[in-house]
Amino acid sequence: MSLGRGAPISFSRKQKLNVRSSCEGELVGMDDALPFILWARYFIEAQGYTVEQNVIYQDNKSTILLANNGRWSSSKRTRHIKSRYFFIKDKVDSGEVSIEHRPTNEMWSDTLTKPKQGKGFRTDRAMLTICAIRAKSSTDPLP
Repeated sequence: MSLGRGAPISFSRKQKLNVRSSCEGELVGMDDALPFILWARYFIEAQGYTVEQNVIYQDNKSTILLANNGRWSSSKRTRHIKSRYFFIKDKVDSGEVSIEHRPTNEMWSDTLTKPKQGKGFRTDRAMLTICAIRAKSSTDPLP
């Protein structure tokens, strides 16, 4: 989750169940993150502010279809997915969240789960921690 720049809430954890496809894994991951996203929205609104948009970025187009359409987008490979993972469809229908596609190389939260190097790592680290892209780190040689 980000508010402008930076990440007040970020986490990376192992999923508690085995999935059969990356699409299903992304849907389970969105379902795991949704309570945090909704809590942050409700907290901000309770402080008297309005939340104009609450966007979940996703790099898997099949997951976006499943989350937006629910069972209507199911195929032979996704029929077994339990209905609890379609809670996100209810929130999309009510307008509390929206899901938009973003290419994988622009997903700065992937730094928590994928080994990135060089400029990609520095750019994603800058988005997560609000530091300069070329910030000094402990591995930089001393001047």
